[in-house]
Amino acid sequence: MHSNDADLANLELSPAHMQAMGEDVLARLVQHLAELGDAPSCGDYAGIEDLCRSLREDAPEHGSALPNLLDPLFNDWIPRSFGTPGPGYMAYIPGGGVFPAALASFIADAANRYTGIWQAAPALVQLEANALHWLRQWMQFPDSARGLFTTGGSMAMFNAIACARETLLGTHIRNGTLYVSSQSHHCIVKAAKLAGIAHDRVRTIAVDAHYRMRVDMLDAAIADDRAAGLTPFMVFSTAGTTNTGAVDPLDAIADVAAREGLWHHVDGAYGGCFHMVPALRPLLEGLPRADSLTLDPHKGLFLPYGTGALLVRNGEALRALHASSAGYLPDNQGEFYDPAQYGPELSRGYPGLRVWLALKFFGEARYRAALTEKRDLAVWAAEQLAQTPGFVLDAAPQLSLLAFHLQSPALATLDAQNAATRALMARVTARGQVMLTGAQVGERFLGRICVLSFRTRRAHVETCVQQLREEAALLLSATT
Repeated sequence: MHSNDADLANLELSPAHMQAMGEDVLARLVQHLAELGDAPSCGDYAGIEDLCRSLREDAPEHGSALPNLLDPLFNDWIPRSFGTPGPGYMAYIPGGGVFPAALASFIADAANRYTGIWQAAPALVQLEANALHWLRQWMQFPDSARGLFTTGGSMAMFNAIACARETLLGTHIRNGTLYVSSQSHHCIVKAAKLAGIAHDRVRTIAVDAHYRMRVDMLDAAIADDRAAGLTPFMVFSTAGTTNTGAVDPLDAIADVAAREGLWHHVDGAYGGCFHMVPALRPLLEGLPRADSLTLDPHKGLFLPYGTGALLVRNGEALRALHASSAGYLPDNQGEFYDPAQYGPELSRGYPGLRVWLALKFFGEARYRAALTEKRDLAVWAAEQLAQTPGFVLDAAPQLSLLAFHLQSPALATLDAQNAATRALMARVTARGQVMLTGAQVGERFLGRICVLSFRTRRAHVETCVQQLREEAALLLSATT
């Protein structure tokens, strides 16, 4: 190998070079975060298609200096996106991304220890086990519960369905039927298909006037499937739907599941973390009875996107699904938590450090206070809009999400009301301080406010309500 070839093959950087790179990135990130309060709630999307086409390129033959890469990233590309970490982001389900978690991700990636099996990094894996244990305690799951961190709710759903299928159906997969409400998250159907449960074995149960699963209809659907010779095996309830924030009657559904021998999974991706606040637990009554539970710490614990979790009441059922061995791996051990024995991955990142470091840094008390504040802010916003002419509150906040629509004598048809409500969401978002999105629920288009970013405080919600009132008044006056 020639000397210049040896230089090309060397990917190591000097300590001074790494220090300078890190300082450059950190300075830009701190400035970016410091400016979030004044940044648009949704970036400028004009010409975005042309921009994306211009970014298409082949792999570079030679490298570039880091500042040349960071300049367009921070100046042009990051700003042209939804302002998800900002205080005015009340669209979809926010995920703020607390800063200690970002440091944890940097540490995990730079230290680059293998955490797929306990033996490779015992102390680091124990930190992840601690974080899962804290989630188990807050959800009041038994000591027998085990779980894993995932990239989000979709992968948690997939693992839960696979676990229930393996436990209750064995090889008779085709006979199994699964039950969701019409307001359940769409990822469940996808996850069911990946787990071998075809679309024609997924039953959609109607909801009541408050968008909660109707238990009487669930009973009827189970009875119909049994009469047809099928095997009902799993029911999904939701602790905070994405559309309206509705919390299904978790306790009543748990009763049905216990009586019928079904696996009861609670989708708590949005709302489950509110259960860590004792005063709010009555809002989620029945959640600790679930056989499995989805949580999204990137929502309720304000962590970066890509931080999901699954808890399973009978941890041995989860281990039975995933446990495996190979000649090149150390023997399985039973005393300590071993991620590979409870999930599908061997090679993986180290998501638990994000959760552990953020919770250790802030402490449980501050998290409880922040979650309580978010619900209080949503309740306040709902009260304000309910008193405002032209607004109809369709879903009061059971947790921290509310839904509404515009209505007036001038909006005589459902289509007119839907169009006005859509326009209201767009007009408030266009003002740049608040980003809102709606949802189509049946024939009705609903406006939504979801308060869940740790950066969203009272002043930001007051701005949201004020702008909704101003834009609604303009829309309604234009129709008279």
